[in-house]
Amino acid sequence: MRFLKILSILSLLWLVAGCSILTQDETAEWDVEKFYETAKEALDNGDYATAIKYYTQLEARYPYGRYAQQAQLETIYAHYKDREPASAVAAADRFIKLHPRHPNADYAYYMRGLATFDQGATGLIEGVFPTDRSKRDPATIRESFGYFKQLVTRYPNSRYSPEAVKRMQLLRNYLAKHELHAADYYLRRGSYLAAANRAKYVLENYPRSTAIPDALVVMVKAYRLMDMQDLADDALRVLELNHADHPALAELREPRTAMEPDPQQ
Repeated sequence: MRFLKILSILSLLWLVAGCSILTQDETAEWDVEKFYETAKEALDNGDYATAIKYYTQLEARYPYGRYAQQAQLETIYAHYKDREPASAVAAADRFIKLHPRHPNADYAYYMRGLATFDQGATGLIEGVFPTDRSKRDPATIRESFGYFKQLVTRYPNSRYSPEAVKRMQLLRNYLAKHELHAADYYLRRGSYLAAANRAKYVLENYPRSTAIPDALVVMVKAYRLMDMQDLADDALRVLELNHADHPALAELREPRTAMEPDPQQ
């Protein structure tokens, strides 16, 4: 009986020891270099969740120094690649606030603009079924534009500024086209003055955007439908001079008996 009791105690001790081994933190003895190397390896291999985990642990145990700062920077990228744009923006904001004079702060500004734009996307679905981004809520597009503008203004010589300028132009095209969608909507619904004003807004606020030719077309149609022939002729003249190959010109040059737009189009 005593033997069985001793055996039970030994078994219990073995079980406790085994559980302790199983739950032991494998990183308990890691130094900062080990944390960083492991996280970077995961990042390079596309295992972004693991990279974020180790970068976070690195910063918790070694919150000061260049490794912690580099971990914060690479966490921005890891969140972005892991399709977590909101977390990437938050990480970029945090880095900028903590290290406003860091030599790589321009990267945080750039990634913040990039991730902000992606916040307005529909994630994986958009990757499989691409959508017209100009039909999104323009709020995130404007916010992204503002972040890129901050980068270009603060760091004109940054390696990321040329790409930011390209993206700003792309975002301007999206915003202009968004206004054009509204102008087309008003035109189809018979709100001709509203259509003309939205198209005019595109000309005045997005002068180098790809939406300019179509905005002029809307203006010609809307002014004709309001019997404002002089303004229609002016818009048509500008379209002919600057976009002579526009496919709508043939229709617009026909005898000016403007037809009501089809509301079903």
